[in-house]
Amino acid sequence: MAESKIIWQDRKRIIFGLPWTFTKYKLYEDKIQICTGFLNKKEEEIRLYRIMDTTLEKPLGQRIFGLGSIKVNSADKTTPQFYILRVKNSDKVRDMLSEQVESERERRRVSGREFMNSDYDDEMDIE
Repeated sequence: MAESKIIWQDRKRIIFGLPWTFTKYKLYEDKIQICTGFLNKKEEEIRLYRIMDTTLEKPLGQRIFGLGSIKVNSADKTTPQFYILRVKNSDKVRDMLSEQVESERERRRVSGREFMNSDYDDEMDIE
């Protein structure tokens, strides 16, 4: 399968909005990837069609430097909730993420209702 193109990428930022951290975010057409660490690296990947909702948080300290954080709730079993922390243009990033989520759901013909009772579905698979 061909690698999907990167739509957006940034780093988590620290004091004064500078990107001096080892956390990188990449938004692809079909997934979001969060890479953390320097010596011990961790790469988290969440398929966009599994994202349920997002919340934009902009505390005063982040707003001063033009930053914001996005809280994401997903139907992913290993990562039911994650944050895209302290990124520039967080309003645009959240809108971009929401558009990609809807686009990916349409492409895969998936609706949010399919995740509503996921525990029950897992029990059904065991039988």
